[in-house]
Amino acid sequence: MTTQPSNVLFILSDEHTRDVAGCYGHEIVRTPNLDALAARGTRFTAAYTNCPICVPARASLQTGTYVAENGCWDNAHPYDGSIRSWGHRLKAAGHHTMSIGKLHFRSAADDNGFAEEVIPLHVVDGQGDLLGLIRRPKAAARGGMPDLAKGAGPGESTYAAYDRNIRDGAIEWLTTHARRHEKPWCLFVSFVKPHFPLVAPPEFFAMYPPESLPMPRLYGTDDYPKHPAVEALRSCMSYDDFFTPEKVRVALAAYLGMVTFLDDNIGRVLAALRNAGLADSTRVVYSTDHGDNLGTRHMWGKSVHYEESAAIPMIVAGPGVPAGKTCATPVSLVDVYPTIVESVGLAPDAKERKLPGRSLVELANAPPDPERVAFGEYHAAGSITAMYMVRKGRWKYIHHVGFRPELFDLEADPGEATDLGESPAHRDVVARMEAELRKIVDPEAVNARAFADQEAKIARHGGVEALIRRGDFGYSPAPGQKPVFATRIEA
Repeated sequence: MTTQPSNVLFILSDEHTRDVAGCYGHEIVRTPNLDALAARGTRFTAAYTNCPICVPARASLQTGTYVAENGCWDNAHPYDGSIRSWGHRLKAAGHHTMSIGKLHFRSAADDNGFAEEVIPLHVVDGQGDLLGLIRRPKAAARGGMPDLAKGAGPGESTYAAYDRNIRDGAIEWLTTHARRHEKPWCLFVSFVKPHFPLVAPPEFFAMYPPESLPMPRLYGTDDYPKHPAVEALRSCMSYDDFFTPEKVRVALAAYLGMVTFLDDNIGRVLAALRNAGLADSTRVVYSTDHGDNLGTRHMWGKSVHYEESAAIPMIVAGPGVPAGKTCATPVSLVDVYPTIVESVGLAPDAKERKLPGRSLVELANAPPDPERVAFGEYHAAGSITAMYMVRKGRWKYIHHVGFRPELFDLEADPGEATDLGESPAHRDVVARMEAELRKIVDPEAVNARAFADQEAKIARHGGVEALIRRGDFGYSPAPGQKPVFATRIEA
C-alpha cells in the first residue's frame, strides 16, 4: 500500500468502554460524531489496551512497547521520556508534534517528544499513585471508595472544564497554526472524559433518564468475581459496596452523558479540521487508554482484563483508509506508533522493525487476520499477582501468576459469563494460549521484576506505613487543582 504522507490528528479519551458508542452497537448512547468518523473510515472490533490503567497504557501508546519492556508498571512508574516515542521520532525528522491535554507522564520538564505540551496533565508531584505500589501480601486498601457513588449525577466538574479547554485549544491550533508547517504534522488531542468522577454536564445527563436504564450485566447476587485474584482486586477497589440500585442507574446515566459530552467535543474539533481545509490531507485516529467496568461483576473503574475494561474503541479515517469498513483483526495501543510514523511518510528504522505493532492503516487494508494476537498485562493497584491477557481468534485467555487461568469463548460468550479455564474439554486451548503468552513474555520473571521495582520504590519513599498514611487521591486533578488525599482504615 502506497499513499501520500498525511497529517495525523490523534484523539484520545480516557476510560471509554468500547461498547458504549453507537457505532459499536450501543442502543442508547448518542455518539453521532464518532459514528460519522467510523462511517468514513475503518472501525476495529477487537482492539485492546496493553494495560487497563492510565499510566502504563499511555507509556505503551507513546513508545510502542509492552509494559514488560518499558517498566511503567503502574500509576507510580510514569513515562519519563527516556525511551524513544513516536513523538521523538517525528520531531527528529523535522515534523511538528503538538500535544494538548492529558498525558499522564512524569513531568513537562522531561522531553516527552512534543515540540509543545499545552495544558498537560501529568502524574501528581512527578510520583503518581504511590499507594498502588503496595501489592503484597495483600493490596493496600484504597481511600475514598464511597465518593464514586456519592458524587455521581448531573453537575459541573473540573474535568468537564478541562475538556472544554482542551477542545478550544485544539480548535485554535487547527484554525491558526496547522497550515504553517511544510511537513506533515501530528496533533495529539487528549481528553480526560469519561474518566470518573461520574459527573456529567446537566444538559448531557438529561439525555439519559436514570429510571429508563437497565442495570449492568452480571449484577446479580451470584455475580461477584469468583477468581481469587480478581476477588482480591474487587475487595480493594470496593466502589460497588456503596451503590444502591437507584444510584447505579444515576451513575450509568452520568457515564452515558459524559460519553456524549466527549463526542460533542470531538465533533467540534473535527469540524475545525474540515473548516481549515485539512480533512482530505489528515488521518484521524480515535481511541482511549482503557475502558470501565461500569458495575459489571459488581466492579467499577478498570484494572481487569474483561472486555468492559480491556476492550477499547479504535477508529481510523482519512487518506488511504477504507471507508465504512469493520476490521476483526486484533489490535492494541502499541499499533499506534507505527501508524503515526507511517502516516507522515517515514520508513521504519531497524529499532522500529522490532516493535510488536503494525500500522493500523496497513491492517485496515489487509485481509482480516483474527489469529493475530493482542496482548495486555496488569501489575498495578489492587493486584496481588501479575495478570496477563492474550486475545487470539475466538479465545480470550487470562493468566494469573500463581493462580488458575481464565478462558472465555468470545464467539459463543461475548459477555464472558462462563469461565472455561478449568474445563477439561478446553485443556488444549488453555495450553495453546499459554504458549502464545510465553512467546511474548516470561510471566513469572516479569512478575518478579515488577514486584522488585515496586518494593524498591516503596523503600525510597519511607516504607509501607508512610505510604498508607499518605493515602490516595482517587484520580489525578486537572491542571491548577490540588489532589485531595483520602485514607481507609480497616476494622
